[in-house]
Amino acid sequence: MTDVARVVVVDDDRAIRWVLERALAQPDLEVECIERADTALNRLLDNPPDVLVTDIRMPGIDGLDLMARVREAHPDLPVIVMTAHSDLDSAVASYQGGAFEYLPKPFDVDEALALVRRAVAHARERKRPVSVPEGLDAEIIGEAPAMQEVFRAIGRLSHSHITVMINGESGTGKERVARALHQHSPRGSQPFIALNMAAIPRDLIESELFGHEKGAFTGATAQRQGRFEQANGGTLFLDEIGDMPAETQTRLLRVLADGEFYRVGGHTSVKVDVRIIAATHQNLETLVEDGRFREDLFHRLNVIRVHLPKLAERREDIPRLARHFLAEAAKELSTDIKVLTPEAETHLTRLPWPGNVRQLENTCRWLTVMASGREVLIEDLPPELRDASSGEAVAGDWRVAFREWADRALAAGHTHLLEEAVPDFERILIETALRHTGGRKGEAAELLGWGRNTLTRKLKTLLPALAEGD
Repeated sequence: MTDVARVVVVDDDRAIRWVLERALAQPDLEVECIERADTALNRLLDNPPDVLVTDIRMPGIDGLDLMARVREAHPDLPVIVMTAHSDLDSAVASYQGGAFEYLPKPFDVDEALALVRRAVAHARERKRPVSVPEGLDAEIIGEAPAMQEVFRAIGRLSHSHITVMINGESGTGKERVARALHQHSPRGSQPFIALNMAAIPRDLIESELFGHEKGAFTGATAQRQGRFEQANGGTLFLDEIGDMPAETQTRLLRVLADGEFYRVGGHTSVKVDVRIIAATHQNLETLVEDGRFREDLFHRLNVIRVHLPKLAERREDIPRLARHFLAEAAKELSTDIKVLTPEAETHLTRLPWPGNVRQLENTCRWLTVMASGREVLIEDLPPELRDASSGEAVAGDWRVAFREWADRALAAGHTHLLEEAVPDFERILIETALRHTGGRKGEAAELLGWGRNTLTRKLKTLLPALAEGD
């Protein structure tokens, strides 16, 4: 039998008390209504309920003060704040005071009941310990075959100083991989310096890379070391290398060839020992063909290439990545770790994620701030993710989705994949063809490229309910 949860409603409006008392009269809920907050305070302190529902504006102690005093003694008590004065100040004050949720009047009674049930689930969930997921401190997370290839590359390069080019869409985690390559190299104890070419004004790039002498240009009031000097002995990560201006490409090529350079405005060469790891989301071969990237520099940088897959190409990693980012966000924001329900987790794995891992990370940070309860439901997701249908999420060539399914199945240890896939594949095609022909099997067989006898045999095996008649 389900445990009965105790709910206390505090409101000076008799009509509201009457409505909530009846709306919350459920087999798994026990409701107590109290007219005044000062009357309720001692009872709540001595015997806290599972959920407190309180109005804000009442005679004597107001609802926010009541919430503050009760939560000081019972910090895990979820409080739903109601008010007819649904202004911004009331909402902000409610959430700042630790409210579980804010319910403006007039409200829908079904919505109020659903909210109370969520608060009850939240209270019970908080009583269960949550372990920090494995890999919280890991540089990269990935069990998908494509990510295992990345791990193998990092392993093979762990004793090397060789130049590496990382290819991947924006948000796939190129800097994380660059850091891992550095940390697992002989230079791991030396500096790792990152510079994003796309984020620096063109006229400042050379100063950023090579430094400048005092008086080299207006505003250069002192000598300044560039990123090459800062990275001496270690690794310089040049992100979005495809955005590097032509004149800077020429200077970089000389540094890679000679191991020395001049600061802007300088006359004395500076020698450095730096490993270069470059990254781009662009196709450098195309940039070379278009004359926008030096071919000799491309060959200097493209010694070893590591390709990072899109998040949509490694869907089996999404649940673990989400748990990792939710734990990181909770640590960063000094709050409880949110937990995805199985339904929400499944929904996330079906989304297209055009912003890749960075988009998932930002979504987890958003959920940590915005989701009401400890458990994250599909309804808690940002609207643009919540409303995406699985059809939209996996839109595109069916072969891509099929390949991803095969990758996931093999990674999970499945065997005899053909025995599992082929019957489903044929069943879907038969059903679709029959739907197009209005159930006429002869025409369906022709659409599928089979003889009538072949379709009849397949129907008996795969869809016996459709095998009889025409």
